[in-house]
Amino acid sequence: MDDVFKALADPTRRELLDRLHDQGGQTLNQLCSGLDVTRQGVSKHLLQLEQAHLVVTLWRGREKRHYLNPVPIYEIATRWINKFERGRLDGLQSLKNDLEDCSDDSDSTKSTNSSLT
Repeated sequence: MDDVFKALADPTRRELLDRLHDQGGQTLNQLCSGLDVTRQGVSKHLLQLEQAHLVVTLWRGREKRHYLNPVPIYEIATRWINKFERGRLDGLQSLKNDLEDCSDDSDSTKSTNSSLT
């Protein structure tokens, strides 16, 4: 998982992942277009993304096509993000239930008071 965090730390690599998310199966030339990085630089970034298993490559004839592999990002979300959010969501649900209980109590008090008059 350290490789994934290291790969995600660089803005150029995140840009490459965003591009592959938008359109998978891009070649090196396609990924280089519009970036202020040399072709060799993009190749090095892609290699690091491949080593982190964030990018998968397939050869189609003489072309090497790159695809996003979202599984490592999902694993990070499951292990590091969701478990911290669970507590907050439980707290918000508890607060909601308490507020609804208070609202129900005040509604029953109002109806009891109005029936007494």
